[in-house]
Amino acid sequence: MAEPSLGIIVRKPGELPADRSLGPYHLEPLVRRDEEGALTAWHVRLDPGAVTPVSYHLVAEEAYFVLAGSGTAWLDGKAHHLEPGVFLRLPPGTRHSFSAGLEGLTLLDIHAPGCWPDRDTHFERR
Repeated sequence: MAEPSLGIIVRKPGELPADRSLGPYHLEPLVRRDEEGALTAWHVRLDPGAVTPVSYHLVAEEAYFVLAGSGTAWLDGKAHHLEPGVFLRLPPGTRHSFSAGLEGLTLLDIHAPGCWPDRDTHFERR
């Protein structure tokens, strides 16, 4: 793998193509793989009423910041109400899922070290 380009990033919405949807998640990477360095950042949207499967990361610490909408975060089985301005920090191994309210849910999602749907993202079987 080539060394990442760790320059300053100033990126407007939609400048990178959105990753394919991952189940109910609509993911827009804010940092390309070749820019990754020590973290990844995602603009995450859930449609109204969407419910995500339970997932976790073995290595990555994860931070979410609610930008718009409302819903519930299920963190290790405990419910937490989400609305704009709520911040969540999830240590590695935290089982998490989300349910979006009537207006959907929009989040900023940061992983350190970086994480992608095909790297350090694990889904629990139901």
